Amino acid sequence: MKNLYNLSLEEMEDFFLEHGSKKFHALQLFQWLYEKRIHSYSQITNIKQELLDSLASVYSLTPLKIVDVQKDVDVCKYLFELVDGEHIEAVLMRHDYGNSVCVSSQVGCNMGCRFCESGRRKKVRNLETYEMVLQILMIEEELGERISHVVVMGIGEPFDNYDNLIRFFQIINHPKGFAIGSRHITVSTCGIVPKILEFSDFPLQVNLAISLHAPNNEIRNQIMPINRVYPIEEVMKALNVYFQKTNRRITFEYILLKDTNDSSSCAQELADLIRGMNCYVNLIPYNETNNISFKRTNTVQIMRFYDILKKNNVSVTIRREFGGKISAACGQLRSKKEEL
Repeated sequence: MKNLYNLSLEEMEDFFLEHGSKKFHALQLFQWLYEKRIHSYSQITNIKQELLDSLASVYSLTPLKIVDVQKDVDVCKYLFELVDGEHIEAVLMRHDYGNSVCVSSQVGCNMGCRFCESGRRKKVRNLETYEMVLQILMIEEELGERISHVVVMGIGEPFDNYDNLIRFFQIINHPKGFAIGSRHITVSTCGIVPKILEFSDFPLQVNLAISLHAPNNEIRNQIMPINRVYPIEEVMKALNVYFQKTNRRITFEYILLKDTNDSSSCAQELADLIRGMNCYVNLIPYNETNNISFKRTNTVQIMRFYDILKKNNVSVTIRREFGGKISAACGQLRSKKEEL
């Protein structure tokens, strides 16, 4: 059976029109789901029972199942079990500006980035829209607080699940949905060039982040297989198109891997690569995992890398480290569960 949380407001309107009713019922239904947070059709009081019966015959309200929660300072990592028994993760991070959730978009990932625990276990399937929506909904309910920011940087390559991703954005951004501002939503891609170009025409002002992690093709080919399909030059061309259309600043994510991409020459090369772009670099200390041999760059070298970028007038931050006492690496909690 399909899940009701899959539907955008427009798709709900189509349902009611097809069943001989008025489309304003869709807005009522949206409010029941996302403002009043119902768990059963029996809680809906202002839509005719025959329409509710029609809805219930096609769409369930089945939630995900939270099977594990790991907590550290200002962070909670949730392991969800899906209807088919597969598992995904989402991470709640508390910031001074609000609560942020990092959402998964696929079960596993086919991008195969060498440093990534998620990529170590191959893609099983795309998440449906409702499976992304419910990550936020259920964390909000468990937390008893509002989620103000969403990043799609969990398990999976979001642009490899593009249509479901776009519907997800429409639902969480809608004022009668989660009402999360588009500028508080960020999607990260490892560089799927055709989808970057398609995303440049998306009307919502969702932030775009590029998982770059290397300043040249030689290093990037070694650690990110996608670069052999879409090399850095093609990614940069697509980003120029994106900026020309949207005028939005681009984030470059750069995980620092000891003795791989963290040298002073790499820092200078990165500065040269992005010179003149409206962008900033988010340097990410690596979360080590027992299954992968890459190591975290030491703090002294992280600061040296940072200083070189600053001296080249690059806007740069060092990502705050979360979850040092839990399974912090993306996909690590799922791997532990699946490999028991």
